[in-house]
Amino acid sequence: MEALRLGNGAITERDGIVVTVQSDGITGVGEASPMAATMSMSEAIGATWDSLKERVIPAVVSMRPKSLDDVCGVLEAVGGDASARAGVESAFYDVEAQRVGMPLARLLGGSRMRIECGLTVGTAPSVSELMAHIERHLADGYKRVTVTVHPGWDIEPLGEIRRAFGDIPLIADANGAYTREHFDHLRRFDEYELLMIVQPLMSHDLEGHAELQALLATPVCLDEGAEDPEAVRRALRIGACRIVKIRTQRVGGPRNARRIHDLCASAGIPVWVGSKLELGVGSVQAAHLAALPNCRFPSDVQASRRWFVEDVITPPVEVHDGEIQLPLATGLGYRISERAMEKFAVRPEVVVSSPPNSEIRSPISDL
Repeated sequence: MEALRLGNGAITERDGIVVTVQSDGITGVGEASPMAATMSMSEAIGATWDSLKERVIPAVVSMRPKSLDDVCGVLEAVGGDASARAGVESAFYDVEAQRVGMPLARLLGGSRMRIECGLTVGTAPSVSELMAHIERHLADGYKRVTVTVHPGWDIEPLGEIRRAFGDIPLIADANGAYTREHFDHLRRFDEYELLMIVQPLMSHDLEGHAELQALLATPVCLDEGAEDPEAVRRALRIGACRIVKIRTQRVGGPRNARRIHDLCASAGIPVWVGSKLELGVGSVQAAHLAALPNCRFPSDVQASRRWFVEDVITPPVEVHDGEIQLPLATGLGYRISERAMEKFAVRPEVVVSSPPNSEIRSPISDL
């Protein structure tokens, strides 16, 4: 896969957990893929696997839910690892969309089937290499560029992007790299007419984000800080942002993602959908979520070939003229590639519930 360089290193391999649910003859697919932050990727994926095996799946099986609402209620009561809950809940959403005969986007409340996509480039060893990287991938027609920034890597690359690419829609993603001591420095970002600066401070510092937003003309966007509906509700109340980025894996599944979308819509705050290095299952689910009406910026979903030698879905995610055309088929609209799963799965497990024809599968895929 292509490396994604962030302020704290480069990601060159990606582990993910594909969750399949079989119910009443319908197979639904979800993904549980945490982002490695304070832990290494192996530790993060291991924690999610343990949560699925020891807590989340046993709770769903033992409660024997009769509807999608029942499943979501069980998962909300279980709590714990958000990615584990997202994997199971999104699989049941796929089952439900197939059961009622509509694409997942429609079930979620989406009104369009063409999804605009943006380019994420992270950092680079040099500014000249960053420029070449952006130019190469913009040939696919991506609708905006997101570049990672941190102290020592911000003003120069932002200025060079503006000189090289003019008024292209541009986002600076800080991943919580700054502190309140950087406020004067961050005010310089207004010079570059950014769409937004994403998560400039640590996720817990909502008050700091409110202070910073009052100083900036540039909209502040919450990402890691938008960890659940209650955090978003508080952020909106104190003016901590003008935009919110939603990641299904972070917030625990489609239901919380939709709740956050609706909270922001009621407050007049636009949202957009993040998707950072999920496998194809999670990427497509993010694209379906991006069909919701208050998603007003291009999503982070990118073509499978951008990141992976071989993705786990067929057909792979493709971007044409900066857009993904969602299939009109029911549910997710993509199938698991049995060839890829046989090639990359390292730890398959099957949990059979009652009745015997319902089961949840959770193979780890390493691509």
